[in-house]
Amino acid sequence: MWFGIVSLFPEMFDIATQAGVLGRAVTQGVVNLEVFNPREFVTDKHRTVDDRPYGGGPGMVMMVEPLTRALQAARKVAADRTLDAPVVYLSPQGDRLDQRKVANLARYEGLILLAGRYEGVDERVIEAEVDEELSIGDYVLTGGELPAMIVMDAISRLLPGTLGNAASALEESHLDGLLDYPHYTRPENTAAGRVPPVLLGGDHAAVRNWRRKEALRRTWQVRPDMLAQRPLSDEERKLLAELFDLDLD
Repeated sequence: MWFGIVSLFPEMFDIATQAGVLGRAVTQGVVNLEVFNPREFVTDKHRTVDDRPYGGGPGMVMMVEPLTRALQAARKVAADRTLDAPVVYLSPQGDRLDQRKVANLARYEGLILLAGRYEGVDERVIEAEVDEELSIGDYVLTGGELPAMIVMDAISRLLPGTLGNAASALEESHLDGLLDYPHYTRPENTAAGRVPPVLLGGDHAAVRNWRRKEALRRTWQVRPDMLAQRPLSDEERKLLAELFDLDLD
């Protein structure tokens, strides 16, 4: 998958793409990344990319022309490679990123991610150039670079060839609308506690049942809103009733 990043700070992506799962995806060619710095698309000697907002107020706003030229350059690269690559602006006003949205974005051949700075970008850029706005949560960051890295990391995990074990991407938290079940490894006994006996007995059906039950327990206790949005199977309703003495009929 190809990512075109429009950012004033391309160096921020060096660490993210040189280590960990995302770094492996880049090294193996599963993910390709190009950064387009709006400062490289200005015509004045001061390389100006921002100005004061009309109407007054604090901070600065990223200007139309540098951003538009950078986005158009990214679009041209995508077009030259015949890639379907919509422009996504990382914005507090965008739709909330979740696992379903990540899976949908992973179906594209490429994405152009616009990382804003300062007080944001001129609205005319959004109206003319942006296909979708996306938020990673209800809080404010200093720029869109970290959200862009989060989007890239989440998508890269779903791309064939990124993870050493393809099954890892199929058993992740949020993937089927539940939080993850607890994980344990060696040694069996430590000062912090013991591994649940069900995981040691070799009964795969019992293990699957325990994991589903614990995922339901965690989700009910920590994120009941997720269960409210998710249809429950008969088995899951039974497990929840056992866990919390509920009447779900």
